[in-house]
Amino acid sequence: MECDEIIGLYEHVAALTDQMLAAARSGEWDELTALESDCARQVEMLRKAQPPGPLPPEAREQKVRILQKILADDREIRSLTETWMNRLSELMNSTGTERKLASAYSQTG
Repeated sequence: MECDEIIGLYEHVAALTDQMLAAARSGEWDELTALESDCARQVEMLRKAQPPGPLPPEAREQKVRILQKILADDREIRSLTETWMNRLSELMNSTGTERKLASAYSQTG
C-alpha cells in the first residue's frame, strides 16, 4: 500500500475517534459502540497495510501527529466511559441495597 493511502487510513481512524469522543461526551453509548466497531476494523486494515519499509520523514511526522490525537481522544473517551460505568455501578448497588432493605422490612411486619 502506498504511503498516502496509509496516512489516509490513519486519518480515517482519527476521524472515527473524534466521532467516538463526541458520542461519549453526549452520552450516546450505542453510537459509541458502533463507531468503536468501525474503528477496530480500520485498525485491523492498518495492521495489514503497513509498507515494507520505513515511511519518509514527512509522512512519519504526520503519522506521529495523527497517533497523538488518536491517543488523546482515547484517553478522554476512557475517562468519560469509566465515569459513566462508576455511576452506573453506584446506581445498581444503591438500588440493590434499597430492595434488600424493603424486603427485610416487609418480612418483619
